[in-house]
Amino acid sequence: MSKTEYFEELNMTIVSNKNSVKELVSSSAGFKTTDGDGVSMVRLVGTAELDMVDPFLLLDAFGSDEPNDYIGGFPPHPHRGFETVTYLLEGKMRHKDNAGNEGVIESGGVQWMTAGKGIVHSEMPEQENGMLQGFQLWVNLPAEDKMTSPAYQEFTASEVPLETWEDGTTIRVVAGTTEKGTTGPVKNDYVSPLFMDVSLVNYDNYQQIVDTQDNTLVYVIDGEIEVGLQQQLLPAKTLGILEPGEKIMVKAKTESARFLVISARPLNEKVARGGPFVMNTQDEVRQAFDDFRNNRF
Repeated sequence: MSKTEYFEELNMTIVSNKNSVKELVSSSAGFKTTDGDGVSMVRLVGTAELDMVDPFLLLDAFGSDEPNDYIGGFPPHPHRGFETVTYLLEGKMRHKDNAGNEGVIESGGVQWMTAGKGIVHSEMPEQENGMLQGFQLWVNLPAEDKMTSPAYQEFTASEVPLETWEDGTTIRVVAGTTEKGTTGPVKNDYVSPLFMDVSLVNYDNYQQIVDTQDNTLVYVIDGEIEVGLQQQLLPAKTLGILEPGEKIMVKAKTESARFLVISARPLNEKVARGGPFVMNTQDEVRQAFDDFRNNRF
């Protein structure tokens, strides 16, 4: 059974144990690729190995201090039928779209864009040297909302709450609410996502309650962590996929560790892809291409 088939079965499973801890199902280091105008990155979700983890269609990690790895950026390109999330750890990127929206995302900032019925946008480095590091996540939209009007939620680092524990552990909360009550600024009723950037120190522990049917990803940025009651090791630059359950449990295996936690409710709907368009049927994908070619975005 492939990983994609496995997750399709998991998405249909209702977990009866309300106190179940999410254990690690599998892990992946992804593969190196380029996108846009030659931007170097590692693709973690949206690969032959791991097509999607419903509702997550794609997850890319990029990071380099070599300008040739990122300077080409992502020139104007269309999207329809899903949401794109750009989260920067370091650097600056400017976005523009065909509706006149424009802004700059800086270190610690996030842009959560609902492409909806169609938008043409660009994301270009606002720097000629130095480190550019971050992530791009694609989140599917339910069938009934794929043709909603495009929308943006964009927040600077200062607008993204940072929860700080006494021992120095921090949690930057983009979406969702921590166990201590810190709530991120992103509002999304489509899949009720959780998106947190966690930095543990002193071999600390992190726990988070989520919906039992959520699909959950953990990506280790630095250090090593142990996941679940089974304490399965997840090293740096590795994506972990967790099983259904109510509680995420992570412990720093190294003195300090930084990782993303991304979780959301699966849609359990058919998915039809066509490059930058994600719909429910191939007819809808063909219509998206026709609309784009005829300037109906």
